[in-house]
Amino acid sequence: MNTKIIGRYLGTLLMLEAVFLIPPTLISLFNGETKAFIGLILTIPLALGIGLLLRILCRRYIHTLYTKDGLVLVACSWIALSLFGALPFAISGEIPNYIDSFFEVVSGFTTTGASILKDVESMSRGLLFWRSFTHWLGGMGILVFLMALEPSQKGNSFTLHVMRAESPGPSVSKLVPRIGLTAKLLYSIYMTMTLACIFFLLLGGMPLFDSICIAFGTAGTGGFGIRNDSMASYSPYLQTVVTIFMALFGVNFAVYHLLLRRPRAALKDEEVRLYFIIMLASIGIITLNILPQIGSLGQSLHQAAFHVSSIMTTTGFAISDYNLWPPLSHGILLLLMVLGACAGSTGGGIKTARLLLLYKSMRAGIKRMLHPRSVQVITLNGKAVDPSILHGLSVYFSAYIFILVLSFLIVSMDGFSVVTNFSAVLSCLNNIGPGLDVVGPAGNFSAFSIPSKLVLTLDMLLGRLEIFPLLALLNPELYRAKNK
Repeated sequence: MNTKIIGRYLGTLLMLEAVFLIPPTLISLFNGETKAFIGLILTIPLALGIGLLLRILCRRYIHTLYTKDGLVLVACSWIALSLFGALPFAISGEIPNYIDSFFEVVSGFTTTGASILKDVESMSRGLLFWRSFTHWLGGMGILVFLMALEPSQKGNSFTLHVMRAESPGPSVSKLVPRIGLTAKLLYSIYMTMTLACIFFLLLGGMPLFDSICIAFGTAGTGGFGIRNDSMASYSPYLQTVVTIFMALFGVNFAVYHLLLRRPRAALKDEEVRLYFIIMLASIGIITLNILPQIGSLGQSLHQAAFHVSSIMTTTGFAISDYNLWPPLSHGILLLLMVLGACAGSTGGGIKTARLLLLYKSMRAGIKRMLHPRSVQVITLNGKAVDPSILHGLSVYFSAYIFILVLSFLIVSMDGFSVVTNFSAVLSCLNNIGPGLDVVGPAGNFSAFSIPSKLVLTLDMLLGRLEIFPLLALLNPELYRAKNK
C-alpha cells in the first residue's frame, strides 16, 4: 500500500479544511459570537499544522496509486475531515459531547441531515453556516473537489481510482478524456446549479444567510435546516423552489453534461426516466392517500411533492409531520428511503441505476431458465453492462443487507419501537436524515445511546462511501497483498 501518497493527500485535505473553516469564522466574528469564534479559530491552526506535518513527512512518495490505495485514501479522508470538523462544535460548547459533535458533522459531510440538536435556532450563525457548508462540500465529494482544484499530474488512473471510490453509483465514467477535467466539469455544473438555487430563493424574499444555507442543504441533498421546523415556516413559493431543485440535484450530473452536447440522448437516459416515473407516481399516490386528511387537493399535492422529492433524493427537509399520514404513505416513503436518487448525483440510497440493473438481471435470469441455450446480454442506455459491474451489484446488496440487519439489532438495544429503530438505520445508511416515529421530521436522534450513535455514524459513512472503502480498511489482506 502506498502510504506516502495517502498521507500526503490527507495532509492536503486537512489544510483545505482549514481554509473552508475561514468563512464561518468570519461570520462568528462579525456577529460577535465569542464561543463559536474560539471553537473555529482554534481548529484552523490545528488542522493546518497537522496537514502541513503530514505533507512534510510524506514529501517523498511514489506517484502510482492503485485501486486499494484509492479506497483507503477516500475512507481515511472522510474520517479525518469529520474528526477535525467536529472540533468547533465541541470546543465552543454548543454541542458539548464530542460524540454528538462527531455525529452531527458526519451527518453533514455525508449529506445525511440526521441531527441530535433539539433547538437548531439557538446555535450561532457561524456554526450554523459550517454545519450547512459541510453538506455542500460532501455532496459532490471532497476528494473530487480537490481533483477539480488540482487535477492529478500522475495520469488518469490516479484520479479515476479516487473518483470510483468516492462517487455514488455502480460505476464512474469519464465525461471527457481527462479525468481531472471531468472533476472540473462536475463541480462547474454543481456550482452553477447551487447559485441558481440561491438566486430563486432570494427572488422569493428569503434572507441571504438563509438562502445560502438552504441552498447548501438542497444542492448536497443534505437537509440541515436552520429553523426548528425545517422548511415549514417558509412561503409556498420557497418550498416549491426547494422541491424542484431537490429533484434536479437527484439526477446524474453526467446527464446534465450530456444535455448540453446531445439533448436527445440525455432525454432517453433509462435511469433518469425511471427516476422521474417513480417520483411522479409516488407523488400521485400519496396525494390521493392524504387528501381526506388534508382536505385540499392543492395542499395535498404540495406536501406530497415536497416530501417525495425530499425523501427520494435523501435530502430530508420537511414542511409537515408526515408521521401523521396514513400507513400507505409511510410504506411508500420507506421504499423511497431505500431506493434513493440517481447514480452520479448528490443523493443517497441504493440508487435507481442499481434497481434498474437488478430488474434487468432478474429478467435475463428468467429467460435463461426458459431458454438455457440463449445468450442474454444486459444493456443500459443501449450499451452492454460489464459483468464486473453486475458482480459488484450482488456483492453490494449482500453487504448492504448484512450491515442493515446488524445495525438494526444493535440499535434495538436502546428499547425504542421497531419503526423508530428500523427507520433510523435506514435513514442513516441511505443518508436521508429524518425517519419515522421518534426520529421523524418533528424529532431528532438525541435520545439514542452513545453506542447506537456510533453505529449510526458508521452507517452514514458506509452509505455515503458505498460501503466498500470503509470495509477495505477492515480487511487484513489490504495491508499484506501486493499492489494490484
